[in-house]
Amino acid sequence: MNVALAHPLPVPDATASSHGTPPARYKIVPARHPARMLGTTIAALVLAAIAMSVLGNPRWGWPVFASWFLSEPVIVGLGRTLLLTALGTLLGSTLGLTIALARMSGAPLLKAVAFGYVWLFRSIPLIVLLLLLNNLGYLYATISLGIPLTDITIASWSTTALISPFAAAVIGLTLNQAAFSSEVIRGGILAVDHGQREAAAALGLPRWRQASGIILPQAMRSILPAGFNDVIGLAKGTSVVYILALPELFYTVQVIYRRNLDVVPLLMVATVWYFVILTALSLVQRRIERHFARGAAGTAARVRSRPHSSTPHSSTTATARLPLPAVQGGAVVIERVSKSYGDNRVLADVSLSAAPGSVTVIIGQSGSGKSTLLRTINHLERVDEGYITIDGGLIGYRVQADLLFELPEAEILRRRTDVGMVFQSFNLFPHLTVMQNVVEAPIHARGVPRARAEAEARDLLARVGLSDKIDAYPRHLSGGQQQRVAIARALALRPKVLLFDEPTSALDPELVGEVLDVIKELARSGATLVIVTHEMGFAREIADTVVFMDQGRIVETGSPARVFENPREARTAEFLSKVR
Repeated sequence: MNVALAHPLPVPDATASSHGTPPARYKIVPARHPARMLGTTIAALVLAAIAMSVLGNPRWGWPVFASWFLSEPVIVGLGRTLLLTALGTLLGSTLGLTIALARMSGAPLLKAVAFGYVWLFRSIPLIVLLLLLNNLGYLYATISLGIPLTDITIASWSTTALISPFAAAVIGLTLNQAAFSSEVIRGGILAVDHGQREAAAALGLPRWRQASGIILPQAMRSILPAGFNDVIGLAKGTSVVYILALPELFYTVQVIYRRNLDVVPLLMVATVWYFVILTALSLVQRRIERHFARGAAGTAARVRSRPHSSTPHSSTTATARLPLPAVQGGAVVIERVSKSYGDNRVLADVSLSAAPGSVTVIIGQSGSGKSTLLRTINHLERVDEGYITIDGGLIGYRVQADLLFELPEAEILRRRTDVGMVFQSFNLFPHLTVMQNVVEAPIHARGVPRARAEAEARDLLARVGLSDKIDAYPRHLSGGQQQRVAIARALALRPKVLLFDEPTSALDPELVGEVLDVIKELARSGATLVIVTHEMGFAREIADTVVFMDQGRIVETGSPARVFENPREARTAEFLSKVR
């Protein structure tokens, strides 16, 4: 079908050139925007008028401003303002982090106390809080250290001597800042995708590393803008401590202009210094935000392509890669497991076993309990009844008589390293490069030296065809590449069992094949695989055992040939007739 252009390119006249042909290139003339030009002109005129008014009016007293701007009293007051800002930020943020974590804890009383703190100190005006602290000696003559609810006192101090005006200012600013920063921090932590927490837990990372290496670096993207607003507010808010007769910048300026009556020039001295402080803070904010924006959308890619001759693995591609190393698989036994969410029973008396080195594929319609069963194997989901063992050992419990006692979380994380998991949505850590994603768990969960962990990571990435992506961030990879990184990350722990939750559902059709090829190699390597999938052809090809689930129960189990060609249960046959 021919489509006529509304404004076809003109056919050049034969005289347009010596050969009668159109020019090789057309010169591009950008569109003009008269309204923008008019707005820019008006803005420039307004700014020029303001500048002339301020600089040309002698009543602003610029000579007086210049004589006091770098004077010793002003510089001393400025130093005290900076010190109060730094102490308030450091102590307030530390206390705010503690309160934020308390509000997110599972202890009801701790959550209530944290909420009460935030409610109280956000309600009290800062000026009132400072006055209360400065007059604390009226309420309590002494401050004692001892054993609560007894008369035993270890040490005692005079309140007036202990809480000086400077101490009252630091304490007041800290308490006020902590109440606001705790909410900013809590909001940033809640903004991190839940899958990131699950991925970190599935890798067996210690809690401190989950927080410091995975959650907080990502939360900082949300925390920083609002957090620096609070810091800037604190820097300006230090002027409130003038009520304590503490000679910070604003109080110092007040003392001077009350003596010489040059009010406006001295106020401008304080104003310009505040401009300098806040400009410096804004520049610091920008640098810190760029640091924590690594791998995020909108940041420039910093992928250093490796020449093919630079490493023995660099010639590896998605279609030509080294075979995966042999793995010693573990036996999985699921014994009468049940799981409910409120009144919704998602697993009902499920029993299943997988031999070492076997491939078990779980199929069934959405909502049948497949993914929940998979997640109970590595104790990401706690069961209500029954138990699961890996090579005879429990992941989340210890046995005593006929009781199962849940282990401390640190021990669960340690045992979880024997069960690798590849998530449906990959759950790679976006702020870490491919290499950093793969070495994170071996270093911090297994205690492997970094040099050895990186060498093994290079080998694994070569085996999944990603040698040239070592320094890439996840967002710069295709879906298939991200899933292969997730597989390498799980393999880096050398687990006994590998769990796959819908490994291809988040991929474009043309990327499915490359991921399935890697999983087939894993099946040949001796690893014990448990896979939840909707890919019936893949299940038929790779599985030793196919498990069909429906409404939280195992309906049928058998070899691929028998289950797919001759299902014994009517429900299985009905399901397969719809997905073939």
